[in-house]
Amino acid sequence: MVSVLSIKHMFYSILALTFVAGLIPGINGKKLEKVSDDEFLKLIQTEKYVVTLFSKPGCSKCDQYENELANNREVLVDSLGAWVVKLVSSPLAKLYSPELEPAVVFFRHGVPMLYHGSIDEEEMLSKIQKCQDPTVKALNDETFEHLTQAATGATTGDWLIMFTRGTCVKSQRLQAVFEAVACELKFRVNAARVDKSGDGGATSRRFGVTDTPYFILFRHGKLYRYELDTIDIQSLIDFATDFYRNSKAEAVPIPKSPFDDFTEMIVEKMRENPQVVKLGSIITAIVIILGIFISFVGKKKPASSPKKKDKDSSKKKS
Repeated sequence: MVSVLSIKHMFYSILALTFVAGLIPGINGKKLEKVSDDEFLKLIQTEKYVVTLFSKPGCSKCDQYENELANNREVLVDSLGAWVVKLVSSPLAKLYSPELEPAVVFFRHGVPMLYHGSIDEEEMLSKIQKCQDPTVKALNDETFEHLTQAATGATTGDWLIMFTRGTCVKSQRLQAVFEAVACELKFRVNAARVDKSGDGGATSRRFGVTDTPYFILFRHGKLYRYELDTIDIQSLIDFATDFYRNSKAEAVPIPKSPFDDFTEMIVEKMRENPQVVKLGSIITAIVIILGIFISFVGKKKPASSPKKKDKDSSKKKS
């Protein structure tokens, strides 16, 4: 027969083990290695593959993601040589995830892809292995028409294009989102980006892109503009696969001539820099006024000196 003392002893032993389990990582669920922001930035610059969980304290969903990733850690290390780490309450989360923590971001050669899916270790592993390389292509004025065949709607398939600008913070923060879209659309729709402020300026002007980020789907010689206010992974996937039917189909314009594009570029610069236009108008007005004044002064003949004339006359008489 078990004594009361023995029961108390067993009870206190269980309490002690429970307390210790809460202190030791891994006993109440597997844990990932926590790194600092500086360590993380060094990792994505030097390592080929880095899987990162952006987490925060008191977040049960974050803990679920961590447990699932920890279960996959050994497989990711063995198959990809990947680092699997976590950052807690990092300000860097906003660079990759519009909704912040929890967020799982897969870096391939430094290029981020935001995980889009359920909290399931098999689904996470499948999507990570599916997109081991960056999927979004970079197009410019020289390569756009050749690769997309947008005007002819020929053989290269549909293209979802994201127009960006080097100084556009929102475009930069959507890089991981658009990589996730490209991964989901792989083998169905091509995904590419065009830098409006760089070597894609003429292409952007050709399609009337005045602001960034901006999305256009090219399909069968027609273009469809993304007009929703919300820009997220699922909305872009839906647009590229079916929802584009709700947008107006436009004929793809042919490339502009160099002169027409130059004219359009001047108009664009004036529109983007109204203060420069005002300053230019003021300077032009000043130049015109100065020109009129100089012209008026130049036409006025100086009067001859009478004293000099009298002096010359007196010399002749003598």
